[in-house]
Amino acid sequence: MTLMEPVSCCGPLAAPGLSDAEATATADLFKALADPARVRIVNVLATSGEPVCVCHLTEPLGLSQPTVSHHLKKLTDAGLLEREQRGRWAYFSLRRQAVEKLSSVVEITAECCC
Repeated sequence: MTLMEPVSCCGPLAAPGLSDAEATATADLFKALADPARVRIVNVLATSGEPVCVCHLTEPLGLSQPTVSHHLKKLTDAGLLEREQRGRWAYFSLRRQAVEKLSSVVEITAECCC
């Protein structure tokens, strides 16, 4: 499995300009989050104090385990999540670098808007 790491090269949306590579990486990051289930997964992981087992995500999301696993793979491939195998189960948490990059990418001040 190839791990993409677009979070390492995204550009802030409020930057004076973005290179083609930064714009593509930023778009890829938003594509990974462009599903309500994935946004909810990120929310659960962001509010959890520890890694969360895939088995504990199915009920709150109202999705089957294979569907949750599909969404987790998309987020992991995008470089947003860390995956830790514990016996039969996989546990997921947000990557610190991803959280910092997401925060900087979406930071837009009120001065930019009319």
